Amino acid sequence: MRNVFAIAGVVIKELYRRKDFYVLFVLTALITLAAAAVHFFHEPNIVRYVKDLCLLLIWIAAWIITIATAARQIPMERESRTIFPLLAKPVTRGQVVLGKFFGCWFASGIALLFFYLFFIVVTGSREHYWPIMEYVQAILLQWVMLGMLTALTLWGSIIFAAPSSTVTIVLVAIFTIWFLGPHLRRIGIEDDQPMFSVAYFIIPHLEFFDLRERLVGDWGLVPWGACGLAVLYAAAYTGLFLLLTWLGFRRKNLST
Repeated sequence: MRNVFAIAGVVIKELYRRKDFYVLFVLTALITLAAAAVHFFHEPNIVRYVKDLCLLLIWIAAWIITIATAARQIPMERESRTIFPLLAKPVTRGQVVLGKFFGCWFASGIALLFFYLFFIVVTGSREHYWPIMEYVQAILLQWVMLGMLTALTLWGSIIFAAPSSTVTIVLVAIFTIWFLGPHLRRIGIEDDQPMFSVAYFIIPHLEFFDLRERLVGDWGLVPWGACGLAVLYAAAYTGLFLLLTWLGFRRKNLST
């Protein structure tokens, strides 16, 4: 594990040396300004709308940072030829995959925490209401979901030629799953299309980790048992995607 965490540390440092760090500050400023607008409205529906918009921006920003970071890890190592001295240390390909995964996952977690801290401080200071445990649940579930996306993106970076292709395809895929996933089972039952029902049970459901509506509506805590099941669900898909990444990376010819 020493090799794994050494690689992960390099990934985290690399994130904040690149433009992602400045994007993080810009997006955080936008979130803060949007959340501060709550102070100027007194209609509850408008306040909830602005808060929901801020939380949606946090979701999208976290997706972009996670996917963009993970998509370039292995292709960048191949392009710069640093993968060969890395594997000669000796470091196995499995350790490279795990190191890249943990580095991207921890980096996205730091960015996510940064987003939420700004949002909590601004909205809490305006509303004088601090539902800390509700935010802890939201951050935890969103972070484990980002682990699933990190593993998926690493797998995509093994399959597709360029990081830009991986980012585009993964973003399109997760947005499609996010919007259409909850409706696939209903479509399959109402239209008598079993394939839609099968697809519903195969795809990873991102809505299981979305607590935005609960935060905006102040619905209280989700039962911790349900959170535990969601974490296990994400862990199963994360493990599957990491296994597929390792299998693809193990067979990949790095010299071409």
